Amino acid sequence: MPSNSETTHGSQQVRRAATRGHAQHGWLESWHSFSFAGYHDPQRMGWGNLRVINEDRIAPGMGFGMHGHRDMEILSYVLDGELSHTDSLGTVSLIPPDDIQRMSAGTGVRHSEHNHAQGQLTHFLQIWIEPAQLGIEPGYQQQRIARDTIRGQLGVIASPHAAEQGVRINADAIVYAGQFDGTEHDTLQLGTHRKGWVQVLRGTLCINGELLRAGDALATDGVTQLRFEQGNGAEVLVFDLMA
Repeated sequence: MPSNSETTHGSQQVRRAATRGHAQHGWLESWHSFSFAGYHDPQRMGWGNLRVINEDRIAPGMGFGMHGHRDMEILSYVLDGELSHTDSLGTVSLIPPDDIQRMSAGTGVRHSEHNHAQGQLTHFLQIWIEPAQLGIEPGYQQQRIARDTIRGQLGVIASPHAAEQGVRINADAIVYAGQFDGTEHDTLQLGTHRKGWVQVLRGTLCINGELLRAGDALATDGVTQLRFEQGNGAEVLVFDLMA
């Protein structure tokens, strides 16, 4: 069972990796943080305006055929291998580690995703965030993440603000990435009326006193500060979300 603890402001809850939904399709292994496809849990329908976090591993030569989306901000974050993307906007792209990809589905877009590499899995996270405005024109953006901006600290990789680094999303959310090892540490301030979600991608990391491992997550509601410390080969994504 997840642990649940009160903090100075608000509450926080740990979601362990093994409690996620799991699908094994042979060519695809997927772990679902929230209800998705054949995995349905009415208590796990999202967190704030964060609707989907799927951790996927695609076998060589396989992938998702052309399919459609509407009114959703979709991010892809590759950990290992490469993800090939084609869409109805005319985009043909290869997404390696160190890049963040954003597709605004808006009024409607179709796309496919494949692993064209031979002998190597593509390991990535697909993330859906509910948009701030419906019916916008679909769009695509891909940007390299400067590793020095997330080494030992949190760096913005997606936000609604043009002045921020990273891709621009049509959503009331800011997404950070960070890598922590040894004595590296950082602190993130959140608004009193915000939710937070921390997804550990690799290694182990202590967050607000909770030791999290790869696949674990920490959900916060009204917690105004997140502390990241005692990392061991850790990589995380952090979401500042509307409540």
